[in-house]
Amino acid sequence: MSSAISNCSTQRSNMRGLLVLAALLGAVFCKETFEGHQVLRITLKDELEISLLKKLSEQEDLQLDFWRQPFYVELPVDVRVPFHSLQAVRAFLGYHEIHYEIMIQDVQDLLNEEQREMMRSRIFQPRTTDDYDYTNYHTLSEINSFMDMLVQENPSLVSKIVIGKSYEGRDLNVLKFSTGDTKRPGIWIDTGIHAREWITPASGTWFAKKIVTDYGRDPVLTAILDKIDIFLELVTNPDGYEYTHTSNRMWRKTRRINSGSSCIGVDPNRNWGTGYGGAGSSSNPCSETYRGPSVYSEPEVKAIVDFTKSHGNLKAFLTIHSYSQMLLYPYGDTGALCVDDAELDELALKATTALESLYGTKYTYGSTFKTIYQASGVTTDWAYDEGIKYSYTFELRDNGRYGFILPANQIIPTAQETWLALMVIMEHTKNNLY
Repeated sequence: MSSAISNCSTQRSNMRGLLVLAALLGAVFCKETFEGHQVLRITLKDELEISLLKKLSEQEDLQLDFWRQPFYVELPVDVRVPFHSLQAVRAFLGYHEIHYEIMIQDVQDLLNEEQREMMRSRIFQPRTTDDYDYTNYHTLSEINSFMDMLVQENPSLVSKIVIGKSYEGRDLNVLKFSTGDTKRPGIWIDTGIHAREWITPASGTWFAKKIVTDYGRDPVLTAILDKIDIFLELVTNPDGYEYTHTSNRMWRKTRRINSGSSCIGVDPNRNWGTGYGGAGSSSNPCSETYRGPSVYSEPEVKAIVDFTKSHGNLKAFLTIHSYSQMLLYPYGDTGALCVDDAELDELALKATTALESLYGTKYTYGSTFKTIYQASGVTTDWAYDEGIKYSYTFELRDNGRYGFILPANQIIPTAQETWLALMVIMEHTKNNLY
């Protein structure tokens, strides 16, 4: 009898694995594919070449996807070029003697490997957060299940709050880590605001587990949580993130239907109040930096705005993106220094030094405007102008070898090193409550 039960159990397990595999294969076949697409790294030597590349970017028939925009000579430009546009783009660059190299030979090859890794990790479903596979990327439903398990396992430390609904009606879930009953100072962390930046919610999930594991064991984190609540939104753009799993892995924006345009979505990091509508954002709904029809038009953004104002006592605001290995602080819309520039710069140095100490990963740091590019209507500018002094944007690994398709084997190292930087900022915040 026991042998029969064992065989039956094995059959059910095998069947469950086959069903999961079949569902995943079905999802893959429905997705947009990127066979033959290449990512080129373009090195610009002067303002003329910047101007030429901007003109190239305006040719919509080429369907170029700029992963790093042509703004400064100091920063290389990364662009995904569809197979049908490769000949034209190479001819343009060659004619103007603009240097480039191939960073990714075939985008689909990397995506295929990414899918294989995800399939392998889903044969067995986790029953606890200890079983959760932190070494792999996960779907929105899997991340939501993780949050529920974490709350269930740690009810005295973690709760889940819903701060609003996305454009398509999904819950905007935030994990609250708190050891006090009364309203206390808070630290905000968000990941996944740009849909294709999968490394950020993957890292955020690891952060969440790290907090519950280390509270009571790590004296520094314990001291932080004994005075300050931590709010962590793992998937800030759930509609876009879901779309990257079901339809288009390279999707960046929200999923808003734009009136009068066939192009979908708004860049949720150009939709904030400070500098809204200025240079470094676009009025074109087809642009990856489209700012939206009005300030705070995106419910995903408005929910954070309303939560922040309602809370009224956030002391740090940390929004996590990828890629480029940078730590940025205000401002992005202007080259003018913010009032706290000296302190923010010194703290960024300490944070990036701590980050580098683990695996040697080097970050650059400074104001958004001077370090990466001009960007208007961005999260941290708004947060800083709301009186939240310690407002930073992280741009996680890497520097462009893989870009937005960072291999899953880099999730844990990325999360570990980023956590060291977060701890420096959070401890400084605790020690400088104002």
